[in-house]
Amino acid sequence: MSEIEPNSSKPARSHALAKPTPRQWLTHIAFFVATAFTTTICGIMMAGPELGSIGTPPGMRGLSGSVLMIPWYYVATVFEVVRYAIAHPQYLGQGLKFSGSLLAILTAHESGHYLFCRYYGVDATLPFFIPQPPLLIPGTFGAFIRMKSVVPSRRALFDIGLAGPLAGFVVLLPIAFAGVLTLQHQNIPPGAGGIPFNDPLLFRLIARAFKINLENGVVNSLYLAAWFGALVTALNLMPVGQLDGGHGTFSIFGQRIHKWIATVAFVTMGIVSVLGWLWHHSPSGFVYVALLAVMLRIRHPQPERMELGLTS
Repeated sequence: MSEIEPNSSKPARSHALAKPTPRQWLTHIAFFVATAFTTTICGIMMAGPELGSIGTPPGMRGLSGSVLMIPWYYVATVFEVVRYAIAHPQYLGQGLKFSGSLLAILTAHESGHYLFCRYYGVDATLPFFIPQPPLLIPGTFGAFIRMKSVVPSRRALFDIGLAGPLAGFVVLLPIAFAGVLTLQHQNIPPGAGGIPFNDPLLFRLIARAFKINLENGVVNSLYLAAWFGALVTALNLMPVGQLDGGHGTFSIFGQRIHKWIATVAFVTMGIVSVLGWLWHHSPSGFVYVALLAVMLRIRHPQPERMELGLTS
């Protein structure tokens, strides 16, 4: 995902691009390390460790004690996950495998945006990685770069927007192959607990090519990383606002048609969310509808030149 400051009026010039300062590098590295930690915790949890019971802390009584119990149990659970993973390295390995694969996809995605920003002379930040609170799935809210100067043309906007999903997909593809090819199977009784993961079309095509049965498959860390990477890529390609798909529709069709396409996409996603709730009792689609509603209200900045030609 990329963002352009609406009030920025400075035209992009390749020779004027400033290199990131050491302080900026430290800031971005700190966010990356924090995201690596939260995604590793998520990967460990999805591997299914058998955690020990967490006792009640002494001295927490009454209403105030009950309120303090919630953050105490949360922190204690995180420490228990870390302790268990250190004591059982196979779970730590699963967590690191999930984290490394997912972050590789996100890093490739944002690097695609960043490198094409440099190519077209657009001033942009290094990628910001956004960690989730530990124990949440998938451990990150994604990543983004911020473009701080005007994009020189619609062609440049199209290339910058498309470079991210393409670069991310190049890294996602071998991870998806590895995840499907190493899938294990076991007899899962009807009504068993757990989170069901629907197999994306890409995963089904890979399985069909290698004659692999995805039914009753127990997903592994590579499969999960590719699954979430594909989800992030697909959601980012929605033709709304300043999402990557929004950059593409704006650069091709212009501001007016871009707004109409975004509205249609928003309404369609709203209908899909309602159907998801009715059919699968899942409210997750409404979260994305709320995000799209926010994106719709943000005006897409104009490129410096509005012609769409073969040169930048």
